[in-house]
Amino acid sequence: MGRRLADLFQGHPRLTVAALLAAPIGWLVIGYLGSLAVMLAASFWHLNELSGEVTQGFSLDNFDTIFSDEVYRTITFRTIGVAAAVTVTDAILAFPIAFYMAKLAKPRMQSVLVVAVLLPLWSSYLVKVGAWRLMLSEDGAINWALSPFGLHGPGYGTVAVWLVMSYIWLPYMIIPIYAGLQRIPDSLLSASEDLGAKPAKTFRKVIMPLTFPAIVAGSIFTFSLTLGDYITPANVGNKQFIGNVVYSNFVANLPLAAAITVIPIVVMVIYLLIARRFGAFEHV
Repeated sequence: MGRRLADLFQGHPRLTVAALLAAPIGWLVIGYLGSLAVMLAASFWHLNELSGEVTQGFSLDNFDTIFSDEVYRTITFRTIGVAAAVTVTDAILAFPIAFYMAKLAKPRMQSVLVVAVLLPLWSSYLVKVGAWRLMLSEDGAINWALSPFGLHGPGYGTVAVWLVMSYIWLPYMIIPIYAGLQRIPDSLLSASEDLGAKPAKTFRKVIMPLTFPAIVAGSIFTFSLTLGDYITPANVGNKQFIGNVVYSNFVANLPLAAAITVIPIVVMVIYLLIARRFGAFEHV
């Protein structure tokens, strides 16, 4: 039996690949796409306010509540705004770091910097958020460092959420940009210089177009992770975000929580369509 299977796979490489991918793809379909389908179906269910029971029938009441209630609209725009701010901040911070790693640092230093970038990912997410909570407190390290200059830290709030998320998701922006910059031949930059292009023009006409897909890849991580995060706003924020609303309604009103989770999905689909429209995936 084993001999027959070996002969079968040896003569059919595509069958071998299909057999190797069957388990992970099956897990993806059942574990991710299956749960996503159940969540989307639950968003159309209805909660009986008198009995507290969930009615598994088609209803648009949850979406009507989300779009008609000013509170949910404010939370949605706040979350999208912070996600956009985090993405822009990380892109601005990540690009010079990634450029130095890919084009200026020596090979040994490149290895050290890659480890340094990845090192924060090895620590617990909760530990990092907890550390920032301590630093942002009234008697924390930030106020201690700013007090001699008569300044005060941001404390807990939307600004703190933006700072903490920008720090936590920064490696997810650096690594794709670093990989994108490494794929640009040094000879291409030298050719641009030989043709008389100044560094600013080389950056604008050569480097940015070639690294745009990498920037979009990093932004997908930072934007989507910020949209769904609820731990950071709960620890260093003082206002609700989409993730907090989903968490608080998951037990009390499952259909409404499921409907709210549709918002980040729709936002990400729109974002990806816009990125595709600008050619972000043409050279991937």
